[in-house]
Amino acid sequence: MRTFAEPAARRDSGRPPTLLALRALKLGDLLVAVPALKALKRAHPGHELVYAGPAWLAPVLELIPAVDAHLPTPGLDDLLPLSPGKVDVAANLHGNGLESRRIISALQPRRRIVHGAPADPTAGLEADAGPGWQDGVLERHRWARLVNAFGATADPDDVGILVPAAPPPVLGAAVVHVGAFYGSRQWPVERFVAVAKALTADGLRVVVTGDGGRDLPRARAVAAAAGLDATAVLAGSLDLTGFAATIAAAAVVVTADTGAAHLASAYGTPSVVIFGPAPPEEWGPPPGPHVVLTDARLRRGDAFASEPDPALLAVGADQALGAARRVLRSC
Repeated sequence: MRTFAEPAARRDSGRPPTLLALRALKLGDLLVAVPALKALKRAHPGHELVYAGPAWLAPVLELIPAVDAHLPTPGLDDLLPLSPGKVDVAANLHGNGLESRRIISALQPRRRIVHGAPADPTAGLEADAGPGWQDGVLERHRWARLVNAFGATADPDDVGILVPAAPPPVLGAAVVHVGAFYGSRQWPVERFVAVAKALTADGLRVVVTGDGGRDLPRARAVAAAAGLDATAVLAGSLDLTGFAATIAAAAVVVTADTGAAHLASAYGTPSVVIFGPAPPEEWGPPPGPHVVLTDARLRRGDAFASEPDPALLAVGADQALGAARRVLRSC
């Protein structure tokens, strides 16, 4: 993905104007914004669409044709390294808090695509006109609704992205994804083991994915206890492109509510998604071969907790296995 460089003027000779979309968040957050990004590009076909988000997301941005360039943005602590007036259109797809509003305002774009918000003189922010922020709605719908209010036409279920050109390391596998950034989403190892054993007995090749650091011990423990060959552990051996290719080529994905689940949605790969602190009413998959498992009655909702959310722990291995078998039969 090409890294964005500030134009010398608002319109360099022969260079298109800039449309910047701010969303300095993680993989799943990027993927639920895909419908809005596609709509923004359709509504501004003559603009260069620049995504301001973490540098490590560049390989997935390559798979979203709507995105033309990438401005690495690790978070909201600092203003973007762009001179005022150089961005033509700026879209706040990050949120509606003071930090993201301040970043968009400092760009002094000709047009702002933002949620409505009152002025805040202490932060130097003028009032923003736009649709009011809504709590408790699907993230895909939130951002589709925002851009639609400014003349774009977004389908919140239009989440598809390109499949990487490089072949995946394995075709048609059952992907057991043990990864989770926070403990609140860590489904117990022994339950992943039970699912992996049963799917192997069903004749599927099972691979175990996750981050190469924090998730690797869990991935190795699952593979060993399930009687899988060491080559089944793909945690730590895949870059983001290879991970996307593996999900795209999978027979089924069993995962907590993580980036793996959103990649499965993007590729229409059958999936079983176990929800803990986040409600599926806000982060669930679009229509398709996907099964959501959780117990909302027990949800604590602390995404940053070190212990698994009770809503996640309420889902047993038998439930996940049964859902995986059902979704496989339906395809």
